[in-house]
Amino acid sequence: MPRWRWLIGQLTRRIWFRATLIALFSVVLALAAERLAPLIPYEFGRIGSSAVDNVLTVLASSMLAVTTFSLTAMVTAFSGASQNGTPRATELLVKDAAAQNALSTFLGAFLFAIVGIIALKAGYYGVQGRAVLLVGTVGVIGWISIVLLQWIGQLTHFGRVSDTIARVERKAIDAVEAYDGPLVLSGRDPRHPDGRTALAAFAASSGYVAHIARAELAELAAKNEVVIHVGAPAGTFVARSRPLAWTKLDPATPDPDGADDTAFRDRLADAFTITDSRDFDQDPRFGITVLGEIASRALSPAVNDPGTAIAALAAAMRVFDRFIDCCREERDRSLDGVIEPALSLEEMVRDIVEPIARDGAGLVEVQMRLQDVLGAIAARAEAECDCFATIAREARDRSLARLDDARDRERLCATWEATFGDRDVEPARHRAR
Repeated sequence: MPRWRWLIGQLTRRIWFRATLIALFSVVLALAAERLAPLIPYEFGRIGSSAVDNVLTVLASSMLAVTTFSLTAMVTAFSGASQNGTPRATELLVKDAAAQNALSTFLGAFLFAIVGIIALKAGYYGVQGRAVLLVGTVGVIGWISIVLLQWIGQLTHFGRVSDTIARVERKAIDAVEAYDGPLVLSGRDPRHPDGRTALAAFAASSGYVAHIARAELAELAAKNEVVIHVGAPAGTFVARSRPLAWTKLDPATPDPDGADDTAFRDRLADAFTITDSRDFDQDPRFGITVLGEIASRALSPAVNDPGTAIAALAAAMRVFDRFIDCCREERDRSLDGVIEPALSLEEMVRDIVEPIARDGAGLVEVQMRLQDVLGAIAARAEAECDCFATIAREARDRSLARLDDARDRERLCATWEATFGDRDVEPARHRAR
């Protein structure tokens, strides 16, 4: 995704952006009534024009109350999602289009009514203008009614844990489908630079890589006839000492871009956007990490909600299914002249399995579902299933060390054996203790 499209997407999802647009439209609509007045016959304009004052007064007072209520409901939902889920998921609620539309519509209707009342008191409208304003007011009321009904329906689940999990799942799937880099089912490829020959670019400040302009990197590589290695994929925490990207220049190659090495490093660094926190758009692992955080909090002694952890595992499984589908799609995700570490399904699986295996080690129902999910991933991965069997074995062993009841240990071992068909002797030692 080009940087300008990513920046526009970030801008349009801000709550103030939508509210500002609708507010400006409302003000323009109120003031445009007098301009449209010549289109209304005088006799028709007299019908009901005297009622517009009272209607606007009622609309202004009611919309102020509804706007305040909606803002309070949104803040309450944000707080609930942060306390019951994870603070990292709150960003998805803040950027929810339906919530922003509701708040912006109510604010815009309030401004429409206020501007209309002021213009009426100032004598801005004639008879026809008042009639046009009345028609516009009726239209605004109809618009408010539709948005209010949608908002009431959304408030029944807005900010709940199930809603938060569903939002994170959708965002993670979108990130997987839009991911431009290579995808692999297992293994990792760090590709560290050779410090003796690498010309590296570093971040200007510490933070997380939120966006990489891969097309700009490919263009820079082609223009200078070099190969650019990406050292910090999206979601990576970088300090000023960690290279974002580097290239090994041939001594026979002229200075890149006809300039010195500093200029080339600056262009490399400009392709990376560094922010204070991780972003969902180009970072599929972040969505899985957030699901793991939700599950981990649900498994804490203070919450003790294994059902939420199981729901988070089910959501993660759907993300992994889509990841495997994308791996098998015949789509060229590579760019000429740009090499970057592949996004590994194995590492994404560990992002959610390890916190659940640690915090839910003493809950056999959670561990059995964990084994089922890992078995399903291994079955779909086929030839590359060994790494997922290893992850499952590690989770099983951690849980066997924490389970006190022999029947729970038997059930977990039975699930492992049914899923992976491994008849090793290690579980027997746990059963015999």
